[in-house]
Amino acid sequence: MNIGEAARRSGVSAKMIRHYETQGLVTPQRLVNGYRDYAEADLAVLRFIRHARALAFPLEDVRKLLALWRDRNRASADVRQIALAHVAALESKAQAMQAMAASLRHLAAHCHGDARPDCPILDELEKSP
Repeated sequence: MNIGEAARRSGVSAKMIRHYETQGLVTPQRLVNGYRDYAEADLAVLRFIRHARALAFPLEDVRKLLALWRDRNRASADVRQIALAHVAALESKAQAMQAMAASLRHLAAHCHGDARPDCPILDELEKSP
C-alpha cells in the first residue's frame, strides 16, 4: 500500500511516517518506481510507534522498545526498566510544571489586575533566570 493508505490505516501522518523512516524505525519496501510500499507488518510498527509516542516515550526509547518487541527472546525486565525510567521522567516533569504553576498562581494573586501599570508578573519575567 502507498504512504497515504498507510497513514490512514495506522493513524500516523505521512510526514511522520517519512520521519520515522529516516530515523530507521520503519523500513518499507521500495517499488521499482521508487515509491514506498507498506505491508501489514509496517502498519503494526507504525501503530506501535503511535501508541508509544502517545505515552510520550522519547524516540530513543521507542527505538529500544521496538527492538525488544521484535525480539521474542527478550527479558520483560528490560521493557519494565525502560517504562519505569520513563515514569520517573514524567513525574519529574509533572513536579516541575506544578512548581511553575504555583509560582504563576502566586504572582497572579499579587497582581492587582486593575488599570494601574505596576505588575509583579511582568516584574518577575523581567528578571534573568
